[in-house]
Amino acid sequence: MPRSIITEKVRNIGIIAHIDAGKTTVTERFLYFTGRTYKIGEVHQGTAVMDWMEQERQRGITITAAATTCEWADHVINIVDTPGHVDFTVEVERSLRVLDGGVVVFDAVAGVQPQSETVWHQADRYHIPRICFVNKMDRVGADFWHTIETIRERLSARPLAIQLPIGIEDSYKGVIDLIEMVAWIFPEDITEKAQSQRIPHDLLEQAEKGREQLLEELAEVDDQLLISYVEGHEVSASEMKKAIRRATLVGLLTPVICGTALKNKGIEPLLDAVIDYLPSPEDMPPVVGHVPGQEAELIERAPTDDEPFSALAFKIVADPYGRIAYVRVYSGVMRQGDMVYNSTRNTRERIGRLLHMHANRREEVAEVFAGDIAAVVGPKNTFTGDTLCTEKSPIVLEPIKFPEPVIAVAIEPKTKDDQDRMGEALGRLSDEDPTFRHHYDKETGQTIMSGMGELHLEIIIDRMLREYRVEANVGRPQVAYKETITAPARAEGRFVRQTGGRGQFGVVEIDVEPLPQGSGFHFEDKTVGGVVPREYVLAIERGIREALETGILAGYPVIDVQVRLVDGSYHPVDSSEFAFEMAGSLAIQEALRKAKTILLEPIMNVEVTTPDQFFGDVLADITSKRGQVVGVDQRGHLRMVHAHIPLAETFGYTTDLRSLTQGRATYTMEFYQYQELPQSLRENVTGRMVGGRRR
Repeated sequence: MPRSIITEKVRNIGIIAHIDAGKTTVTERFLYFTGRTYKIGEVHQGTAVMDWMEQERQRGITITAAATTCEWADHVINIVDTPGHVDFTVEVERSLRVLDGGVVVFDAVAGVQPQSETVWHQADRYHIPRICFVNKMDRVGADFWHTIETIRERLSARPLAIQLPIGIEDSYKGVIDLIEMVAWIFPEDITEKAQSQRIPHDLLEQAEKGREQLLEELAEVDDQLLISYVEGHEVSASEMKKAIRRATLVGLLTPVICGTALKNKGIEPLLDAVIDYLPSPEDMPPVVGHVPGQEAELIERAPTDDEPFSALAFKIVADPYGRIAYVRVYSGVMRQGDMVYNSTRNTRERIGRLLHMHANRREEVAEVFAGDIAAVVGPKNTFTGDTLCTEKSPIVLEPIKFPEPVIAVAIEPKTKDDQDRMGEALGRLSDEDPTFRHHYDKETGQTIMSGMGELHLEIIIDRMLREYRVEANVGRPQVAYKETITAPARAEGRFVRQTGGRGQFGVVEIDVEPLPQGSGFHFEDKTVGGVVPREYVLAIERGIREALETGILAGYPVIDVQVRLVDGSYHPVDSSEFAFEMAGSLAIQEALRKAKTILLEPIMNVEVTTPDQFFGDVLADITSKRGQVVGVDQRGHLRMVHAHIPLAETFGYTTDLRSLTQGRATYTMEFYQYQELPQSLRENVTGRMVGGRRR
């Protein structure tokens, strides 16, 4: 069956922003104005289509990225509405990995906020073209130009204002389109369409200056428009749009428009901007991957239906009724009933039903084409980041990288039935969320769950109760400390056992040295002359990796370590993989004792917005929490305090801040980096270890 719409008329976009900037409200207006829904859903009323989870409707925040599709101006727009809370940054990460463009929403009062920076840099990492929507222009304190200035200063971007607001705060009523040079007045009644009219006489001079500045900025980055501008030719609206599109696609400029989504103002121009300036799959470069098992041999797939099939599974949804894999098709066609190859795991999958998702509602389709986003029902062995392709032309696409968890809680099921259900729930939830980890602690007999923050784990526990009917006792949150080394060392590991029959023999010698933060674990085989046979090297690495999961100071994972296998010896009869695995484990434990191991704690980047009269109390409280103030901004009668605070000191910070400021201050928090735990506090952590076991 031929595709119903050409690839050039497809837009795959994400709505990304800081929490409470209005992402979901913008998406709900997209659905209404494009005719996808007949009634506007409201976040504050718990009726938003995109916030379909019970936990989202109760809290009024987005927790999981939700996908939908709508049509505008003969184009298909696939939309992913992403969370703004830092605990769910994984949803933004995996969505941006497969999207072509982004709409970044900013609060006109607050401007660029901490999570705005995070999502902007995530988009930078994937080279995603984007446009900016300055929302909430009707709020007291709204400032369009201040928001543009913060985009320029804090994001190191080049914002391009293609509109001017008409009015501000409660008098905001429309915009001046600097490209078409008309004014758009937005009606109060949503059933009426916005009307274009001549620019009011008192705003004409400002509009002409704005258009002149727009042309100058475009001429700086676009040679085609520069020629017309220098020669004094009249530049048409069509030429300007093409120039803006070219500059946006290569990341030289970012168009900025404004509105207030809650009052339904500015949505049609935003939809037009998505069509005019954001890329189709055809505009994106061919996706690059490698031949399975040969990472150096790179291959490309162009975004056409004629190329061999390739797709990336970027999200797994596991509910009590089965699994669904969200996939982005990069090349070729995927049809119901096809047998596809999972090149990441060397397995085959049968494609069952194919769906286009509308939040949690499903529309079945027979086939999915290059550039599309769809969902596959029931894959058994496909996980987040896996590549699906044809077995005749295999390719492995770049996987998605996820941050490490920073917080943990212990959980114990109340009954035997709860224990069985909890095992199933934990497995499905960890399949769905790669930043959620769990393991069983043999010493305490408890299950330890790790995640990105208190809210993240709270949602997981709530889902276990609601969706899987698991009753459990939950402990207090614990910080996910790490261990690392500060000096190089050499150590030997010997595992030699002789019994009546065949013995065990494995001897290894390793060098260890510290790596820069965030480098992870690196292993190299530097042996020569076959002193350790090749088949045992993997066993040595496996033993070292397992030993690094439990450090020698307090039993926390050891990170950022380079290990080199430099020597060893084997016995032609008694050596085995088990012997060398044990020898590797013993060697790394001895090396850690020599390499000056230290404890690391997660440090959070915190931004507090407080009225002036509470500024001193907030600073004193941050200092009492071992926090370090790194900057203070003034915005009217508000102070914005930027600080780094250890995660261990932030539990219950919401309550502390409310009591200090009569509930008038707000804050945001995200992971910053790991730092060494002060010596004076180390005993509090290592004291939990008794006889080498964690209490």
